[in-house]
Amino acid sequence: MHAPLPPSLAAVLRRCLQRVQQPLPDGLTPFRIGDVTIGHLHPMRLSVLADVWPELRRHDGGLSWDAESLDVQQRSERIGAVALALKDRGAIPGWRDERFVCERPVGDPCLERGEVLFRLERAAFCFFGLMSRAVHINGFLPGARLLCGRRAMSKATDAGKLDNLAAGGLSADEELIDCARRELFEEAGVARSLSDAVQSRGALRSTYMRADGLHDEVLHVFSLHLPADFAPSNGDGEVSEFLRLDLETLSHRLAAGEFSHDAAGVTAFGLQHAQALADLRA
Repeated sequence: MHAPLPPSLAAVLRRCLQRVQQPLPDGLTPFRIGDVTIGHLHPMRLSVLADVWPELRRHDGGLSWDAESLDVQQRSERIGAVALALKDRGAIPGWRDERFVCERPVGDPCLERGEVLFRLERAAFCFFGLMSRAVHINGFLPGARLLCGRRAMSKATDAGKLDNLAAGGLSADEELIDCARRELFEEAGVARSLSDAVQSRGALRSTYMRADGLHDEVLHVFSLHLPADFAPSNGDGEVSEFLRLDLETLSHRLAAGEFSHDAAGVTAFGLQHAQALADLRA
């Protein structure tokens, strides 16, 4: 039988999960399609939004977009035009020319996917407080160690923070496993012969306020066992270095806040998974 995680590390992991799963702050304005709430906006953003999107209605304490009769393409074109106008006014930074999917809300988005409502530039999701999806991979090395990356200083968010082995947003119409393998190759140089062994470990929802709005994302957690002599190599400029962390060092760095919110939550979630002890000691 495998020994449990050290108590000090277990306590740190619980705090990491609490930080990444914060309740919605009071005072946000619901953003709806008809009567269905799909996002939340900070009140200070309402004025600039009204300037570029005059047909939004104030209703029942929120903003309502009469788009139920539109199809996915029509919704995507309209909110996409609004997002471009907001970008031109400096209200949406970090434009990526990559689209995410906005889904109709479901009971538990960690277990099921909602109907596609529209596709929108990923940088606009925080402005509207829309839920997105991302893939994160915990990389395990022999000897109970994790292989982690450090985010490049050029990153728009969490620059210089520690991260998982690889991570990235789920592009519109991309499959989760394809996203995981793509990010592993781009960010850590993991060849397909190794990434074919990546395993899904479930998902958690990450919610907290950032400078650009509400971050609301389902983090799909994967794990990958790597050989002891694996030499990671970043290919997209998004990782500045890689670190091989034993459990004691990992605990100290997590407690010191050296990881991004999402990476810390994914690390905690991955290590608390029923398979975690086997992952650590494989």
